[in-house]
Amino acid sequence: MTIRVLLADDQALLRSAFRVLVDSEPDMEVVAEAADGAEAVALARSEKADVVLMDIRMPGTDGLAATRMITADPELSAVRIVMLTTFEVDEYVVRSLRAGASGFLGKGAEPEELLNAIRIAAAGEALLSPVATKGLIARFLAQGGSSDPGDGAEPASYSERLAALTTREREVLVLVGGGHSNDEIAERLEVSPLTVKTHVNRTMAKLGARDRAQLVVTAYESGLVRPRVE
Repeated sequence: MTIRVLLADDQALLRSAFRVLVDSEPDMEVVAEAADGAEAVALARSEKADVVLMDIRMPGTDGLAATRMITADPELSAVRIVMLTTFEVDEYVVRSLRAGASGFLGKGAEPEELLNAIRIAAAGEALLSPVATKGLIARFLAQGGSSDPGDGAEPASYSERLAALTTREREVLVLVGGGHSNDEIAERLEVSPLTVKTHVNRTMAKLGARDRAQLVVTAYESGLVRPRVE
Protein backbone atom coordinates (compact mmCIF):
# COMPACT_ATOMS: atom_id res chain seq x y z
CA MET A 1 0.00 0.00 0.00
CA THR A 2 1.30 3.45 -0.94
CA ILE A 3 1.44 5.99 1.89
CA ARG A 4 -0.30 9.21 0.85
CA VAL A 5 1.63 12.19 2.19
CA LEU A 6 0.48 15.80 2.53
CA LEU A 7 3.11 18.51 2.90
CA ALA A 8 2.10 21.57 4.94
CA ASP A 9 4.71 24.34 5.12
CA ASP A 10 4.68 27.98 4.09
CA GLN A 11 8.14 27.66 2.51
CA ALA A 12 7.73 26.51 -1.09
CA LEU A 13 11.39 25.60 -1.45
CA LEU A 14 11.23 23.28 1.54
CA ARG A 15 8.05 21.64 0.26
CA SER A 16 9.75 21.03 -3.09
CA ALA A 17 12.71 19.36 -1.39
CA PHE A 18 10.41 17.15 0.68
CA ARG A 19 8.37 16.24 -2.42
CA VAL A 20 11.44 15.08 -4.33
CA LEU A 21 12.54 12.97 -1.35
CA VAL A 22 9.14 11.41 -0.66
CA ASP A 23 8.30 10.74 -4.29
CA SER A 24 11.62 8.93 -4.74
CA GLU A 25 10.38 6.15 -2.45
CA PRO A 26 8.35 3.28 -3.95
CA ASP A 27 6.01 3.00 -0.97
CA MET A 28 4.91 6.64 -0.64
CA GLU A 29 3.82 9.63 -2.66
CA VAL A 30 3.02 13.30 -2.10
CA VAL A 31 -0.65 13.83 -2.90
CA ALA A 32 -0.86 17.55 -2.13
CA GLU A 33 0.91 20.61 -0.74
CA ALA A 34 -0.48 23.27 1.60
CA ALA A 35 0.94 26.69 2.46
CA ASP A 36 -1.04 27.13 5.66
CA GLY A 37 -3.02 25.15 8.23
CA ALA A 38 -6.50 25.81 6.86
CA GLU A 39 -5.47 24.52 3.44
CA ALA A 40 -3.85 21.49 5.11
CA VAL A 41 -7.08 20.54 6.85
CA ALA A 42 -9.09 20.82 3.63
CA LEU A 43 -6.53 18.83 1.61
CA ALA A 44 -6.20 16.14 4.29
CA ARG A 45 -9.89 15.49 3.77
CA SER A 46 -10.14 15.83 -0.01
CA GLU A 47 -6.94 13.95 -0.85
CA LYS A 48 -7.40 11.21 1.77
CA ALA A 49 -3.91 11.73 3.17
CA ASP A 50 -2.42 9.10 5.46
CA VAL A 51 0.32 11.29 6.93
CA VAL A 52 0.64 15.06 7.16
CA LEU A 53 4.08 16.65 7.55
CA MET A 54 2.94 19.77 9.38
CA ASP A 55 5.05 22.84 10.06
CA ILE A 56 4.20 24.28 13.47
CA ARG A 57 4.62 27.93 12.53
CA MET A 58 2.70 29.10 9.48
CA PRO A 59 0.84 32.34 8.74
CA GLY A 60 -2.89 32.42 9.32
CA THR A 61 -3.98 29.05 10.66
CA ASP A 62 -0.80 27.60 12.13
CA GLY A 63 0.15 23.94 12.41
CA LEU A 64 -1.04 23.63 15.98
CA ALA A 65 -4.55 24.87 15.17
CA ALA A 66 -4.65 22.67 12.08
CA THR A 67 -3.64 19.64 14.14
CA ARG A 68 -6.52 20.26 16.54
CA MET A 69 -8.96 20.54 13.63
CA ILE A 70 -7.79 17.30 12.04
CA THR A 71 -7.69 15.24 15.25
CA ALA A 72 -11.12 16.55 16.30
CA ASP A 73 -12.73 15.44 13.02
CA PRO A 74 -14.04 11.84 13.21
CA GLU A 75 -13.76 11.55 9.43
CA LEU A 76 -10.00 12.20 9.71
CA SER A 77 -9.35 9.80 12.58
CA ALA A 78 -6.96 7.73 10.45
CA VAL A 79 -4.79 10.73 9.51
CA ARG A 80 -1.46 10.83 11.31
CA ILE A 81 0.41 14.10 11.86
CA VAL A 82 4.16 14.57 12.12
CA MET A 83 5.02 18.05 13.36
CA LEU A 84 8.03 19.78 11.81
CA THR A 85 9.93 22.22 14.00
CA THR A 86 13.14 24.20 13.96
CA PHE A 87 13.48 23.81 17.72
CA GLU A 88 14.36 20.65 19.60
CA VAL A 89 12.56 21.74 22.78
CA ASP A 90 9.49 23.83 22.13
CA GLU A 91 6.30 24.22 24.15
CA TYR A 92 4.34 24.05 20.90
CA VAL A 93 5.65 20.55 20.33
CA VAL A 94 4.17 19.40 23.64
CA ARG A 95 0.90 21.15 22.86
CA SER A 96 0.87 19.42 19.47
CA LEU A 97 1.26 16.02 21.13
CA ARG A 98 -1.61 16.90 23.46
CA ALA A 99 -3.68 17.83 20.41
CA GLY A 100 -3.08 14.43 18.84
CA ALA A 101 0.08 14.65 16.73
CA SER A 102 2.01 11.39 16.49
CA GLY A 103 5.29 13.11 17.25
CA PHE A 104 7.69 15.68 15.91
CA LEU A 105 10.79 15.94 13.78
CA GLY A 106 13.40 18.68 13.46
CA LYS A 107 13.65 20.31 10.05
CA GLY A 108 17.34 19.50 10.11
CA ALA A 109 16.72 15.76 10.25
CA GLU A 110 18.48 13.45 7.84
CA PRO A 111 16.47 12.26 4.79
CA GLU A 112 16.29 8.70 6.12
CA GLU A 113 14.93 10.00 9.44
CA LEU A 114 12.15 11.83 7.64
CA LEU A 115 11.21 8.82 5.53
CA ASN A 116 11.30 6.54 8.55
CA ALA A 117 9.11 8.98 10.47
CA ILE A 118 6.48 8.86 7.74
CA ARG A 119 6.44 5.05 7.79
CA ILE A 120 6.23 4.89 11.58
CA ALA A 121 3.39 7.40 11.72
CA ALA A 122 1.51 5.64 8.89
CA ALA A 123 1.72 2.40 10.87
CA GLY A 124 -0.09 4.10 13.74
CA GLU A 125 2.87 4.20 16.09
CA ALA A 126 4.27 7.17 17.98
CA LEU A 127 6.97 8.83 15.92
CA LEU A 128 9.43 9.37 18.75
CA SER A 129 11.05 6.77 20.88
CA PRO A 130 9.35 6.77 24.29
CA VAL A 131 12.58 8.00 25.89
CA ALA A 132 12.87 11.00 23.57
CA THR A 133 9.24 11.95 24.07
CA LYS A 134 9.53 11.56 27.81
CA GLY A 135 12.61 13.76 27.94
CA LEU A 136 10.93 16.59 26.04
CA ILE A 137 7.78 16.56 28.14
CA ALA A 138 9.67 16.20 31.40
CA ARG A 139 11.80 19.25 30.63
CA PHE A 140 8.79 21.32 29.59
CA LEU A 141 6.67 20.45 32.62
CA ALA A 142 9.63 20.83 34.98
CA GLN A 143 9.99 24.40 33.71
CA GLY A 144 6.43 25.15 34.71
CA GLY A 145 4.67 24.32 31.46
CA SER A 146 0.98 23.63 31.84
CA SER A 147 -2.15 23.19 29.83
CA ASP A 148 -4.02 26.16 28.50
CA PRO A 149 -7.73 26.22 27.57
CA GLY A 150 -6.96 26.05 23.88
CA ASP A 151 -4.69 23.04 23.68
CA GLY A 152 -7.32 20.34 24.10
CA ALA A 153 -6.08 19.03 27.46
CA GLU A 154 -8.47 18.56 30.35
CA PRO A 155 -6.38 17.98 33.49
CA ALA A 156 -9.41 18.17 35.77
CA SER A 157 -10.83 15.02 34.21
CA TYR A 158 -7.69 12.90 34.61
CA SER A 159 -8.74 11.27 37.89
CA GLU A 160 -12.07 10.24 36.38
CA ARG A 161 -10.47 8.81 33.26
CA LEU A 162 -7.70 7.06 35.15
CA ALA A 163 -10.31 5.43 37.37
CA ALA A 164 -11.50 3.50 34.30
CA LEU A 165 -8.13 1.76 34.04
CA THR A 166 -7.44 -1.62 35.58
CA THR A 167 -4.53 -1.94 38.00
CA ARG A 168 -2.40 -3.52 35.29
CA GLU A 169 -3.32 -0.86 32.71
CA ARG A 170 -2.34 1.87 35.16
CA GLU A 171 0.93 0.06 35.80
CA VAL A 172 1.60 -0.12 32.06
CA LEU A 173 0.79 3.59 31.69
CA VAL A 174 3.37 4.47 34.33
CA LEU A 175 6.01 2.39 32.54
CA VAL A 176 5.13 3.91 29.16
CA GLY A 177 5.47 7.35 30.73
CA GLY A 178 8.79 6.26 32.16
CA GLY A 179 10.12 5.77 28.65
CA HIS A 180 10.06 1.98 28.50
CA SER A 181 9.42 0.01 25.31
CA ASN A 182 6.89 -2.82 25.10
CA ASP A 183 9.69 -5.38 25.32
CA GLU A 184 11.10 -3.71 28.45
CA ILE A 185 7.65 -3.53 30.02
CA ALA A 186 7.03 -7.19 29.20
CA GLU A 187 10.27 -8.15 30.92
CA ARG A 188 9.45 -6.10 34.03
CA LEU A 189 5.92 -7.48 34.30
CA GLU A 190 6.90 -10.99 33.22
CA VAL A 191 4.34 -11.14 30.43
CA SER A 192 4.60 -11.32 26.64
CA PRO A 193 5.15 -8.21 24.47
CA LEU A 194 1.83 -9.02 22.78
CA THR A 195 0.07 -8.83 26.15
CA VAL A 196 1.71 -5.47 26.80
CA LYS A 197 0.60 -4.21 23.40
CA THR A 198 -2.96 -5.24 24.24
CA HIS A 199 -2.81 -3.34 27.53
CA VAL A 200 -1.37 -0.28 25.79
CA ASN A 201 -4.11 -0.33 23.15
CA ARG A 202 -6.84 -0.69 25.78
CA THR A 203 -5.33 2.14 27.81
CA MET A 204 -5.25 4.40 24.76
CA ALA A 205 -8.89 3.60 24.04
CA LYS A 206 -9.99 4.37 27.60
CA LEU A 207 -8.03 7.61 27.78
CA GLY A 208 -8.93 8.76 24.28
CA ALA A 209 -5.27 8.84 23.22
CA ARG A 210 -4.42 8.54 19.54
CA ASP A 211 -1.02 6.98 20.14
CA ARG A 212 1.77 6.27 22.59
CA ALA A 213 3.02 9.87 22.58
CA GLN A 214 -0.26 11.02 24.11
CA LEU A 215 -0.01 8.33 26.78
CA VAL A 216 3.33 9.81 27.84
CA VAL A 217 1.75 13.28 28.08
CA THR A 218 -1.11 11.86 30.16
CA ALA A 219 1.27 10.02 32.49
CA TYR A 220 3.04 13.30 33.28
CA GLU A 221 0.09 15.67 33.36
CA SER A 222 -1.95 13.37 35.58
CA GLY A 223 0.89 13.15 38.07
CA LEU A 224 1.41 9.39 37.70
CA VAL A 225 4.96 10.12 36.59
CA ARG A 226 6.89 13.07 37.99
CA PRO A 227 9.35 14.99 35.82
CA ARG A 228 12.90 15.15 37.02
CA VAL A 229 14.55 18.53 37.15
CA GLU A 230 18.15 18.18 35.98
